[in-house]
Amino acid sequence: MSDDLTDQFVRVRGAGEHNLRNVDVDIPRDAMVAFTGVSGSGKSSLAFGTLYAEAQRRYFESVAPYARRLLQQVGAPHVREITGLPPAVALQQRRGAPSSRSTVGTLTTLSNLLRMLYSRAGTYPPGARRLDAEAFSPNTVAGACTRCHGLGEVHDVTEDLLVPDPSLSIREGAIAAWPGAWQGANLRSIVNGLGIDIDRPWRELSRKDREWLLYTDEQPSVLIAPEPGRIDHGYNGKFWSARKHVMHVLADSRSQRMRERALRFVRSVPCPECHGSRIRPEALAVTFAGRSIAEVNAMPLAEVAALLRPVADLPDAGPATPGAESGESTEAAVRICADLVARIDVLLDLGLGYLSLGRHSTTLSPGEAQRLRIATQLRSGLFGVVYVLDEPSAGLHPADAEPLLVVLDRLKASGNSLFVVEHDMDVVRRADWVVDIGPGAGAGGGRVLYSGPVAGLEDVEESATGRYLFGRAEPDERSPRSPRGWLHLKGVSRHNLRDVSVDVPLQVLTAVTGVSGSGKSTLVTQVLAEVVGGHLGQTPPDHDGASPELDLRDASGLESFDRLVLVDQRPIGRTPRSNLATYTGMFDAVRRLYASTEEARARGYTASRFSFNVPEGRCETCQGEGFVAVELLFLPGTYGPCPTCHGARYNAETLEVTYRAKNIAEVLAMPVDDAATFLADVPAASRSLRTLRDVGLGYLRLGQPATELSGGEAQRIKLATELQRARRGHALYLLDEPTAGLHPADIALLVRQLHGLVDAGNTVVVVEHDLDTIGTADWVIDLGPGGGDAGGRVVAAGPPTEIAKAPGSATAPYLARRLEASGA
Repeated sequence: MSDDLTDQFVRVRGAGEHNLRNVDVDIPRDAMVAFTGVSGSGKSSLAFGTLYAEAQRRYFESVAPYARRLLQQVGAPHVREITGLPPAVALQQRRGAPSSRSTVGTLTTLSNLLRMLYSRAGTYPPGARRLDAEAFSPNTVAGACTRCHGLGEVHDVTEDLLVPDPSLSIREGAIAAWPGAWQGANLRSIVNGLGIDIDRPWRELSRKDREWLLYTDEQPSVLIAPEPGRIDHGYNGKFWSARKHVMHVLADSRSQRMRERALRFVRSVPCPECHGSRIRPEALAVTFAGRSIAEVNAMPLAEVAALLRPVADLPDAGPATPGAESGESTEAAVRICADLVARIDVLLDLGLGYLSLGRHSTTLSPGEAQRLRIATQLRSGLFGVVYVLDEPSAGLHPADAEPLLVVLDRLKASGNSLFVVEHDMDVVRRADWVVDIGPGAGAGGGRVLYSGPVAGLEDVEESATGRYLFGRAEPDERSPRSPRGWLHLKGVSRHNLRDVSVDVPLQVLTAVTGVSGSGKSTLVTQVLAEVVGGHLGQTPPDHDGASPELDLRDASGLESFDRLVLVDQRPIGRTPRSNLATYTGMFDAVRRLYASTEEARARGYTASRFSFNVPEGRCETCQGEGFVAVELLFLPGTYGPCPTCHGARYNAETLEVTYRAKNIAEVLAMPVDDAATFLADVPAASRSLRTLRDVGLGYLRLGQPATELSGGEAQRIKLATELQRARRGHALYLLDEPTAGLHPADIALLVRQLHGLVDAGNTVVVVEHDLDTIGTADWVIDLGPGGGDAGGRVVAAGPPTEIAKAPGSATAPYLARRLEASGA
């Protein structure tokens, strides 16, 4: 035991998780250790699947004796022995979509402190009683606005939807939301009977009459006289306003067609009661430093720190005076403000000062979300632990990566070890030690090529990492193409893009660059996607309801495109039932292949039998999921392999059918590289497998659940699916950081595919931080100069060599160094 305590290394013996080949490796503690290698080489299997998993297993075993009987279900990593392993904390890139109620404030726990500040030290209206902290939260019954239930928005009608053409009269159908045929004629007769002119253009009616017709809850009855040719007897007709009719259809109609029609007149609008703040009026009436909690939630973090810092810097303060309306200079106020400012300062150091506490986490990039979690850990005060980080630089501009590295150094200086899975060579150079896994992916990897100080990796010939780390990789000698036309957008406004004009060149590869929060994703995945998609009649992409209406003054050049392909980082599925094989469509071909075998025909098995989603073929214990939930009572629940099928997902009878001595579960367990050989003579499958390998995904298993894929992997799967059916020319491809999470060797593969799309006559626009990719682009649009309100402008546009010289560009100095190093 004493040897373990004095030994400064974590020693791993016989690691065999996933593709690791009986790995032995010694890793220093109290150091920053980079785990490198091509995508799929086994880095994460060693860092997360072995080291972190073993630390977690030991934690479960130590804190909950009853949990020991569950550990067999949870599963332990395949490793013979690990010594010298401290407790571990994992900071991974999150999969899937977070809750719409989750915000920057809840992710960082800053909201808890802010609510306590308003409860304990806020200025209350005269006579108001003090509110508990939960009354300032939109996620509690005590605090949520009663109209929108704490969501900040309601689904409601708006006049421009109800009356799309105000030049029409009511008789001509100005109120488009009203029903047609007899019901519409009935409503027009009622309005006429109420003394409102149904032949006058809508815009000429009085504001009072227009609002009553559209929004009133009144339902007066009007005697309708007989009309020749329509009704032969009088009757009492009941009035319905346009809103009341739409809401009635949505609430009560069983007709899907009628409901779909009614939905055309509804949009999400800020809640009229709380004005989007999500909180009850009595909480909004409390202020601190002259601001309500809703106003502070909407401010950039840099402004929040400036607002609270004067209170945080006050000298010793006394307790609040009983009955006082304000406690802004009390001890509670000073202490809470000091804690808030200290926590926010860490976020400012990480370049996140442009975010607001109320910013929905659904709108954060993976890089932003991970930096928020890192900042939270930095304030936790832990020491003596291993932080296992999953590509902390992914999705970061080089200017944002530098302060991140400073923060990581502070974590290390506090007495912690950092085990970092990383592809960014600039981050690897800052490490104290490197563990390089390879040389290839999947079955071609799984070996430790080198473990030692960074400089020593230069001597390892078979290391792909070494070639890029020390400048031995062959540079791309491609000459920039000239644009074949332009897409001109004028007066674009959304989020922090304010009245921006952008010119996008056609039939070239354009990289859109800039620091985090500068407006890149808004421009590419929202504005360009909506403008071009709208021209082509495509449904606009869903942005989680978080985006305001697009304001655009003019657009030209749209006729150049006949197709739009948006390849973003959204998951390819939200459950483990969706996987690589099902998403690309190749699984249909595999199931047909198994159904055509002699054994399957003899048993009467059809292709559906080989789906893990149907009762006939799946394992009934786990319902075809391959795992079962393991509840740990007061600990977070986890998952373990199904005790019946052991993760195969199928029942025993289905698995008895084989093709070339492999059952269908064994095929799903194959990496793409192996499956490409096994299914080489199955055209429908081999085409999909070839394109997956072309974008660097040869290491993924066919049955890899969608929930286990990173955003970058999901994006490249979508790209591969598109490439297998790509037609020549005139398409606009939009990609959001396609190189995120890729080793430089894999980036070279992917960029070659993107240039191939351009060679075929298409236009490709990528949001990008990787300097090698930016350097090989034909054109660069650099946004900034900062993030949030300090961004949203086109700083420079032109070929990479011109951007490298652009004054005021945050990208320019980094790109200049990279071009100089590559000899461009």
